[in-house]
Amino acid sequence: MDHELLTQRLGRQIRTRRLHRGLTQQQLAELANLTRQKIIAVEKGSLSVAIAAYAKALGAMDCELQVIAAAMPTLEEIQGMFE
Repeated sequence: MDHELLTQRLGRQIRTRRLHRGLTQQQLAELANLTRQKIIAVEKGSLSVAIAAYAKALGAMDCELQVIAAAMPTLEEIQGMFE
């Protein structure tokens, strides 16, 4: 999967979570100890933003990052689980 697509998805999820929590970009920036401009870049999924900024935004909203498979496992991968 394309790394740019992944950061864009993460940015959208952070934005959605922020909105559900009723926070403005400025409020999230203050909670995360970031600038509002950095939050804007995070929500856009900018590749130039360090992973630490994404982590700070998530942490400020009491969220964590979870890694999940982007595709269904192959038969070989499933068989390997039972060996």
